Amino acid sequence: MEGVADPRTLIPERTKSRRAQVVIEQAIKAFFGGNALVAVIVLALITIFLFREGFGFFGQNLANLRLYRQAGLEYVDIIRGNAAQHESLSRKLSEIRLREVRVMEKRNVPLEEINAALAPFDQFASAFSDTAENLHGLVSDLTDQASALKEQLFARAELLAQRNQLERSGAQTEAEKIVVPEVDRAAALARLREGSARFESVSAEITAKLYNLLAQAPAMPDPAGQKHFEQWKTRARKYLAGLPAASEKLRTWSPDTPIPWYRSISSFLFGRDWVTASFWQDWYGIIPLLVGSVLVSIVALVIAVPLGVASAIYVSEIASRHEKRLIKPYIEFISAIPSVVLGFFGIAVVGQAVRAASQSHFFKWVSFFPISERLNIFTAGCLLALMAVPTIFTLSEDALRNVPRGFKEASYALGANRLQTIARVLVPASLSGIVSAILLGLGRVIGETMVVLLCAGNRIAIPDFTQGLGAIFQPVHTMTGIIAQEMGEVVRGSTHYRALFMVGLVLFTITLAINYLAQKFVARYRMSIG
Repeated sequence: MEGVADPRTLIPERTKSRRAQVVIEQAIKAFFGGNALVAVIVLALITIFLFREGFGFFGQNLANLRLYRQAGLEYVDIIRGNAAQHESLSRKLSEIRLREVRVMEKRNVPLEEINAALAPFDQFASAFSDTAENLHGLVSDLTDQASALKEQLFARAELLAQRNQLERSGAQTEAEKIVVPEVDRAAALARLREGSARFESVSAEITAKLYNLLAQAPAMPDPAGQKHFEQWKTRARKYLAGLPAASEKLRTWSPDTPIPWYRSISSFLFGRDWVTASFWQDWYGIIPLLVGSVLVSIVALVIAVPLGVASAIYVSEIASRHEKRLIKPYIEFISAIPSVVLGFFGIAVVGQAVRAASQSHFFKWVSFFPISERLNIFTAGCLLALMAVPTIFTLSEDALRNVPRGFKEASYALGANRLQTIARVLVPASLSGIVSAILLGLGRVIGETMVVLLCAGNRIAIPDFTQGLGAIFQPVHTMTGIIAQEMGEVVRGSTHYRALFMVGLVLFTITLAINYLAQKFVARYRMSIG
């Protein structure tokens, strides 16, 4: 029949169309598969790079710890620790006085009367500070001796390493030109150990003076101040009780006691000090940085989770179409704000507002107010919460929208109202997705650098948790902040350089673990609605 195509002539055209479709599908598959492969390769390269640059840190750190003991620095630090405790007690007296002044100022007491009322306490604090004069002198003398011995041992080790390297390379003539001086370590340590008898004499003098001072301690004008003063007295008596133990440590200390290999790892993972560029001894303990990162992240999540999840529930189930068009773009737009701009906003506005609020008459009942630092954990946490809200909001809304419609219809059919349906049906059904959103938000804030560098205060210290919630208004440093601050100043290949890469490796491991948990929750969520 005319006008009717022969089916046999259509087969080649169908075959060509099918082949073209297959080629397109293979191209798409290769494109996305190639991108996934690139992501895996990049992740592997980052891991290898971190391990390569951080490799050798524990060996270098172990050598530093051994030199620290061999030169007698550890011996001097036993005495230095007691001097530091005495200084801490003196600072605590200053804090007690400052608290008393603020209490009396709130009562509108004139400054002259305040000074007159606290005059006996000032005399007590001054006398207490003077009791450590001989102790500080002893620490200064022993520090000079141990530092000189450390420099001699370090210089000798460097020259030996250079000579050995030249000998291995075949430059025997150049190696013979390097003169390695001998160090009379035994004599230097013998002179250093003479400080044990001096410390016993000084500690006996301090004990006698302080017990006499404690017996004549004045009373504080305010009952709350007297309570803090009594707590200080308890700490002072514990300090005095610990002096004989320090003397025993000095007598039993030996510079030749071997340091086990795992000490380098434990001092990094559980060390409470991060001290660099010190003439005395560098310490690389990650605990204060880890605690700072965790506290800032917790504050951020405490603020961001209610805001992000509640906003997602409102937009998904309650808001009208016009409200959705207004709210959703503005929340998601927050993620486009540069973090450095948020950091400047935190310095200029948030931090100043928090400190001003702490000095307000309305918050005088808060025990740890007013605060002196405007850059602290709370300030940084507020800004990080602002950055985490878009992530939590978007993913939580997706989780709520993916709940099967039949769940909602069945709830309404049983007579439940909207609030009951949301609280008892929709949120439990999407809980895994919401938790994964929170975990991804945690990964977002714990890896943030600029905001915490500008707003966290950058004090490398573990907060004083005895103040309760007041600990979140203290400055801290974070893992990301320390890397950004110090990486540009270190010498490549040095112990400090490798320590920063080890911090980066710990941070990398934490973020990978958080994302892994988030993926697990997502998979569980998909199975629950599948």
